[in-house]
Formats: sequence, C-alpha cells, structure tokens
Amino acid sequence: MADPVLHLEGVRRVFGTKVLTEVLRGIDLELVPGEFAALVGPSGSGKSTLLNLMGLLDRPTTGRIFVQGQETSKLDDAALTILRGRKLGFVFQYHHLLPAFTAVENVMMPLMADKGGEKPGMREHALKLLDRVGLSEKAKVRASDLSGGQQQRVAIARALSSNPPLVLADEPTGNLDTQSSDACFQLLREFNREQGTAFLIVTHDERLAARCDRVIEIVDGLICSDRPAAGKR
Repeated sequence: MADPVLHLEGVRRVFGTKVLTEVLRGIDLELVPGEFAALVGPSGSGKSTLLNLMGLLDRPTTGRIFVQGQETSKLDDAALTILRGRKLGFVFQYHHLLPAFTAVENVMMPLMADKGGEKPGMREHALKLLDRVGLSEKAKVRASDLSGGQQQRVAIARALSSNPPLVLADEPTGNLDTQSSDACFQLLREFNREQGTAFLIVTHDERLAARCDRVIEIVDGLICSDRPAAGKR
C-alpha cells in the first residue's frame, strides 16, 4: 500500500468560546495516491469544515493532520501556506478566478505566488495545461470574458499547475449545466488516471458521487460510511 497523501488522526473541530459547538467529533481518514473519492453528507454534517482542515485553511481543535507524511500541527502560518501551495490543488464551485487577468495568467498564479513572480518556463507550462483542458485559443482572454464552463476549466488547470499530489474539489460542477458539468468531471477523471493525482470531491450530486471510486459519507461530524462507489464493489 502506498503511503497516504493525506492522513487525519482523531481530528475534532470545536467552534465558540462560551457556547461550544463540536462540528467534527473525531475523524480518522486516509487518502492514497491515485484515489478518486467523493465526500458526501447532508447540509450541516461537517463537510465544509472537514474540507477546510484537509486544505490547511483551518486548524483542528485536537487531532493531527499529515500531508505526505509531514505533520502540520507544528507549522506556523507561513509554512502552512507554502505546504498548501506545493502539495494541494483546489477547485471550487465558484471558480474564484481573477477577472481582470487572462486565462494563462490565472493558471500561473499559484506558481508565481510560490516563486515570488514569473520565472522561466511558467508561461509555457500554463499554456500546456490550457491546451490540455481544451482552451489554448482562450489563453489571452480575460477570465471575465469566458463562459462559466470555460472558467471552471481554467480553474482546473490552475489547480494542477503545481503538480500537486492531491486536489480538493468543493462542488466543482455545482454551478454548471449538465453538459459543462460532465465535461469538467471527465477532465478531473483524466488527470487522475493519467497523472496519478488523487482527488477528493465534495458533492451533493449522487450521480457524480457514483462515478467516483470511493464514497465517504459524513453525518453529524462523524464518518458513518466509507465504501466503494456503486458499481466499483
């Protein structure tokens, strides 16, 4: 068995000071290289809180999180930012592109942030990714002038720009029509199969979850089911 890209050990998250709300109640979870998993659960179950912790955007109240074997609890905010930028990719329901910048500039942003500006080879790498998602002809078009489906494909290319071992996708097709949704999902699948990138996709869409390899269900802050997707059993 390959070493996990992400390992959560007894993770709890409590909010509040006077009135305490325990949102996550002890999560143990591993994701290994090349996995394509869905995270499902009702609203208020803790999916978003768990995703923020896995993405190193928040810290657990108790418990430990490891990214490729590195424990994150002892890292300061600056070190967490560096680790997040190099090891994790993100795709959101609302793509969060910079509207005044071109498609290729948006794809380059994670690399530029990590290296302190544009370096040789970055633009060529970003152009190859745009070609891979079928948008080479839109490289110089501002993000605000792209369709919703095109913007999400740029966001996928951006998430993969630093070749992260794990991509976290939060409702990545939730804001798209059926055709664009299927096209974006298929892109994620292709990168998963061809590059061995692990994906965890948070979704309310049962049809999409069924097309993943593994379905992790969270209810009331606890993982209540962790199973192969229907048809994968």
